[in-house]
Amino acid sequence: MTHPDQTILALYAGQDLGWFRRRRTERHLASCRQCRNEVQAFASARDHLVALNELPAISWNRLAIEMKANIRLGLAAGECVRGERMASRLGLFGIFSGARALAACASVVALVTAGLFLERPTPPAPPAIASDGAVLRATANGIELNQGGQTLSLLHVRSVDVTYSAGAQGSMRAGYVDSDTGNVTINNVYVQ
Repeated sequence: MTHPDQTILALYAGQDLGWFRRRRTERHLASCRQCRNEVQAFASARDHLVALNELPAISWNRLAIEMKANIRLGLAAGECVRGERMASRLGLFGIFSGARALAACASVVALVTAGLFLERPTPPAPPAIASDGAVLRATANGIELNQGGQTLSLLHVRSVDVTYSAGAQGSMRAGYVDSDTGNVTINNVYVQ
């Protein structure tokens, strides 16, 4: 005779088996005393667990009143202790409390000012390229090509952030976004 495993017997005791499995287990239990005893043990253990899970009757209103009273008592005790501390501070150190606060604020202002001054980025020097008497350079207003006293300028007056790049073969590039229209402009100039 093949006995059902412990899981099947435990599920049967808890009435959690499906219809087909339950019928097979009931037929086996009709002829097997050992498995009936195990099912009985699982059922009694289940009943004990259910009994342990129940909470005793608690008076929630009484518990809430006690908690409020304890909180009020703690706040009153804190006020007593704080009053004693304040009285001891007002002695010698009470005079210097304003000076300490002023020194702390001045230190913070000095630190922030120094940080802003030291971390302020300086704009890089615009690059310049010289080739056979021609000078190609970036200026604050655009790209200039000077050769023989003549100047060619590509201006970008309304731009905010210009990106310059210089090439090794005598080229210069400026890219920017027009702040009014949002158009992207890229100027390339080559010196030969």
